[in-house]
Amino acid sequence: MPAKLAARQEIEQKMSAPGFWDNQESAQRIVGQLKELNAAVNPLQELGVRLDDAATMCELAREEGDASALEDLSSELTEIQAKFDQFELLTLMTGKFDAGNCYLAIHAGSGGTESRDWASMLMRMYTRYAERQGYTVTVVDAVEGEDAGYNSVTLHIVGPYACGYLGAEVGVHRLVRISPFDSAARRHTSFASIDCIPEMTDDVQVEIDPEELRVDTFRAGGAGGQHVNKTSSAVRITHLPTNIVVQCQNERSQHQNRHVCMMMLKAKLLRLEEEKRNKELQGLYGPKGEIAWGNQIRSYVLQPYTLVKDHRTDHETGKVQDVLDGDLQEFIEAYLRQRAAERRGQ
Repeated sequence: MPAKLAARQEIEQKMSAPGFWDNQESAQRIVGQLKELNAAVNPLQELGVRLDDAATMCELAREEGDASALEDLSSELTEIQAKFDQFELLTLMTGKFDAGNCYLAIHAGSGGTESRDWASMLMRMYTRYAERQGYTVTVVDAVEGEDAGYNSVTLHIVGPYACGYLGAEVGVHRLVRISPFDSAARRHTSFASIDCIPEMTDDVQVEIDPEELRVDTFRAGGAGGQHVNKTSSAVRITHLPTNIVVQCQNERSQHQNRHVCMMMLKAKLLRLEEEKRNKELQGLYGPKGEIAWGNQIRSYVLQPYTLVKDHRTDHETGKVQDVLDGDLQEFIEAYLRQRAAERRGQ
């Protein structure tokens, strides 16, 4: 914590220096760093103040023999414990990019129309989750299905520890329900995968040979106004040695879309290199596997009973609709705590 306090003080000094806002891009990046530090430092400082106040309250109640104050004190200590648990969770996210923003990619798997609709449901679920967390969400790229839903969607999620929290969701998600697309009202199983890509900054160095890139431009699809639909502003970049593909069509210009693509490509290549150097990194994200039966990390069952179960932690709830409305934090916390326990046991 002293290191974080020192880093925050250094940033605050930079921000108070003349000409700080002359370079808007650099200034915004530094402001983002300050927000990340505040997300870690402020809760602990607030806990310290509340604990001091509780101790003072206890001492006064004891001196005055005021038993009625004990009920208020008990309630305050319960709230402090809950806040402490939240702060403890932040300490479990120690990855290099956990404190920052991320790109969340959703891909429909086996199951045809059903899976494409499931991908759209997951898009809504994670959008709602992000809103609950106070994050902002932007659709970077979306490839709609021919009949319903999406083949793939990429969301840019901005907020403190977005990458750390949503990194817990990487893997295959399975849905079981009565199909709204089946006239015989039969039960169907659908799959979609989630990937979490940390947002890179320009100062992160990743060597990319331009000769190893295939850059395709095309007209952005969907609603977007005359500029988006009538110019080839969307960009798709393929890294030929690894066959990694990134795509962006949300920005107004081809240059901006290309920049976002390069940031996502840098993140994927950096993670690939880290996986090669350290197999333990696989445990940070979880093996994603094929987007089909047998590889799911979580199941959402709507028929013949209602249940959401995480197969990694065994955490479950019957409140399926709440989960689909973005109430995911208990699942994420259970995974982060289990992962931390496994690391301590290694």
